[in-house]
Amino acid sequence: MHTKTFVAAAVGLGLVTLSACGSSSSGSAGSGGSKTVTLVSHDSWAVSKSVLADFEKQSGYKVRVLKSGDAGQAVNKAILTKDNPQGDVFFGVDNTLLSRALDNGLFQSYEAKGADRIQAQYRVDQAKHRVTPIDSGDICVNYDKAYFSKHKLAPPQSFDDLVKPAYKNLLVTENASTSSPGLGFLLGTAAKYGDDGWQGYWKKLKANGVKVVDGWEQAYNEEFSGSAGGKKAKADRPLVVSYASSPPAEVIYGNPKPKTAPIGTSYGTCFRQIEYAGLLSNAGNTKGGKAFIDFLVGKEFQEDMPLNMFVYPVIEGAKVPPEFVKYGQPAKDPETMTPSRIAANRDQWVKSWTSLVLK
Repeated sequence: MHTKTFVAAAVGLGLVTLSACGSSSSGSAGSGGSKTVTLVSHDSWAVSKSVLADFEKQSGYKVRVLKSGDAGQAVNKAILTKDNPQGDVFFGVDNTLLSRALDNGLFQSYEAKGADRIQAQYRVDQAKHRVTPIDSGDICVNYDKAYFSKHKLAPPQSFDDLVKPAYKNLLVTENASTSSPGLGFLLGTAAKYGDDGWQGYWKKLKANGVKVVDGWEQAYNEEFSGSAGGKKAKADRPLVVSYASSPPAEVIYGNPKPKTAPIGTSYGTCFRQIEYAGLLSNAGNTKGGKAFIDFLVGKEFQEDMPLNMFVYPVIEGAKVPPEFVKYGQPAKDPETMTPSRIAANRDQWVKSWTSLVLK
């Protein structure tokens, strides 16, 4: 997923990344004996060393991290190994893939301490508490401010705008079958135009010259002219499917640091993405896993997330960095979709999208 590869390059994590067979120590001592908690996650997991150290000191557990590729790869690996899991806690399944994880029995029930602080709009599975909401983000079209200023053209602000002749050959997006933001953008159009309208919309978008690449890294850092990486690559697409949090990232990691964000967000193109954590079925260290999930919804971790993973906290009262307030506000009215509707349609939509857009 997700994607925010510039974060991984910029932040020193200080975590232990294990091979696929290296995490068995967390389960070998049973639910009460092990002092190691193994977290299984996608590659974009990040936390400040001091914050993780606080958890380890307060809880008495050491944390090991097993990164398993993007979100889709990580979920699939976890499902395949659910009878003998590689860890205790899984972080990073989002609302586009949640049904797949739940239907395959990936998680056991646990209601986190502090779950009452999670904002109501993020809560799911309230009857069984198999997953806990951890963060949210908005998949949106970002635009290169300099390009649109130079060409005296107003940036697009909606899905409808993107199919207008003025924006022909300007947009790059990710493959919906291989990329989380690509899938989120597809789901956003399905939510906007409905079962009977989204394919017609994509026909118009294809006719208007949308470019599709495999993943976010290529789209954002190689094809998008507004990013630091895109400028170095002499990219020529001033519109990209990325995140509402991309503008503050360009400010924070800019070298030299710009006084204002060089890119903007088209808020009428956003789809709300929510990530969850869960206690893996058959986890060896359930006690430690529960303590770690409690930590993930605690204020210290929630306020640490934005500058590490460029996502927004989900608990009431958590503060976000000033750069987020100034440059990266979440969408006020993003497109959304229930996990059940995603579950019922995702695979067929991706299949139809692939046939329509890539062939």
